Amino acid sequence: MEPSRLSLRATYKHLGAYLYKLAASHIYMLTKRVKENVLKDTQRHDSDTGSPEAQVALLTRQIEELSSHLRKHKKDFHSRRGLLQMVADRRRHLKYLERKDEKSYNALIKQLGLKR
Repeated sequence: MEPSRLSLRATYKHLGAYLYKLAASHIYMLTKRVKENVLKDTQRHDSDTGSPEAQVALLTRQIEELSSHLRKHKKDFHSRRGLLQMVADRRRHLKYLERKDEKSYNALIKQLGLKR
């Protein structure tokens, strides 16, 4: 092959990797509307995004989205690692909520349909 074709192929390969990374970075991004709908049911007050209930609800939705992505793309190990981190983070928030407010914890588990 002539040198210009080799460099062109390398450019396309690089571009493909860049586009894949760009697409992969948006896998577990929730749109603003989806976040609002998720938070609507679990917020303590109108502008609440930091309570454990709200964070667990958002993490649960992100986990669902990423799980469906991983069912399709079984070899996407980088996203799988992110999923495991989210599950661990949600578990930490749930443990904290259970320790601080067991009544709220039980209501949240029932509302989100989580096994505990």
